[in-house]
Amino acid sequence: MSDKFVLTEFLELSNDSSLLTEAEKQKVNEGEEFILAGVMQRADAENGNGRIYPLDILEREVENYKKLVRDSRALGELDHPDSPVIELKNASHMVTYIEMRGRDVVGKIRVLDTPAGKVAKELLKGGVKLGISSRGLGSTKQQNGKTMVQEDFQLVCFDLVSEPSTTGAFMLKEGIQPNLFTKADRINRILNSIIK
Repeated sequence: MSDKFVLTEFLELSNDSSLLTEAEKQKVNEGEEFILAGVMQRADAENGNGRIYPLDILEREVENYKKLVRDSRALGELDHPDSPVIELKNASHMVTYIEMRGRDVVGKIRVLDTPAGKVAKELLKGGVKLGISSRGLGSTKQQNGKTMVQEDFQLVCFDLVSEPSTTGAFMLKEGIQPNLFTKADRINRILNSIIK
């Protein structure tokens, strides 16, 4: 049996305005909202950390994550903490939309008016390019010289980060936290895996 680790991945967050509604574009242009959109994760491609996420695993986790999005609980933090738990006091943004498009996970995030969100807004105003980075629990296995993410992977959140995965996003061994997801979340995961 393999140990679970905190797995973090980095992608530069390109602002794909095609994902935004006209109302969102207007709010962004008028400075009322900070909404970022683009590719958040990619399947079947080796990332900067040398890991590959199989398509079926990411599809499953995106379906599970959609419930958090619908319930307005899909929060993320500014920078990657060393924990699989999202600290509400450090929340900077909320994912408002997520879906699979081919092998890409695309989505939208709204930067919140929290202390960490205010820092993110000031960075964006200053022209800083922020990256989006997934955080989850899971194990990896070497297959044909590649590091493959395994079936036990659970997507926790997407964080705003500055450092590319080659230097700043790393894999840390963590204890498994059984109460990370509610009972309803675990039941939804089981039902989603049965339906697929």
